[in-house]
Amino acid sequence: MAHLVESMFSVREKPWHYEMTKDVTKLIQEAPTSLEALEYAGLNWNVYAKAVYDGDGMVIPGYVANTRDSDNSVLGIVSSRYSIVQNRDAFDFTDNLIGSDMRYETAGSLKNGKQVWLLGKMPERYIAGDKTEPYICFTNTHDGTGAVRVCMTPVRVVCNNTLNVALQGAKRSWSTRHVGDISQKPLEAKETLMLANEYMDVLASKAEELASQPLSAKELNKALPLLLDKPKEPNKKQEERYEQQKEEIMICMMRPDLANFIGTKWGFINAIADYVDHSEPMRRTKNYDQNNWGKIMIGHPMLDKAMAYVSELV
Repeated sequence: MAHLVESMFSVREKPWHYEMTKDVTKLIQEAPTSLEALEYAGLNWNVYAKAVYDGDGMVIPGYVANTRDSDNSVLGIVSSRYSIVQNRDAFDFTDNLIGSDMRYETAGSLKNGKQVWLLGKMPERYIAGDKTEPYICFTNTHDGTGAVRVCMTPVRVVCNNTLNVALQGAKRSWSTRHVGDISQKPLEAKETLMLANEYMDVLASKAEELASQPLSAKELNKALPLLLDKPKEPNKKQEERYEQQKEEIMICMMRPDLANFIGTKWGFINAIADYVDHSEPMRRTKNYDQNNWGKIMIGHPMLDKAMAYVSELV
């Protein structure tokens, strides 16, 4: 992951993604103001639209090059209708959230400025008796590959597992198209905070429900092939891979930090969260780190499948 990070900061404690970025993380002692955060994160630069030319030196209509003013590097070729959201606008927007009970935890630049993020920490909550730290992550892209997005990522403190599961009746992420100066959108910031609190309320309620319900051996044996996409007629290699993954999940289910939830549906969800967050892949692809970052930000499909499965059992 370190090769994706261009610049970042973190306040005092190690952030939840520290293991992926520890080689490039700058730790500071106090939660910064938005202007300080902009400097610490290395995001004090602007993006401007630059004309795109063909091989004959003629302007290509309908397209512009999003270019960074600090080093004149091109971040992406986008439609001329694309409205740039400057980094300072992102901090202005999140100031409306920070003004509640949030504080800046970390921010930085990925992929040489193509993507930037800000992470704010909300007040601690207790989910099924466990201390949980809710985070709101704001991401923006300058290369035209994505919208302005806000994601909810709760972290179970005792084991540093992310619990950003899909919940019926509560959103975990919100996005808006590139519309320019989002600092003029305090109502959207207020709605974002409202949705974040709603998500945490629903998660707490769901956790209490699942923690009181056992997961039978039959239900577990039915769940694992579904989550691990086991073929109906696996070959020897596929069978060995499935058995290895199954064993890793069983180990996660018996970890000491799940002692209060062993044999319950909530214990199963936490075991899957542990597995997808910390287990090494069977095959490390070229884009593994980048894809893993995205899954931590917006949720992992296996964790969503697990939640959907146990919810149907309820």
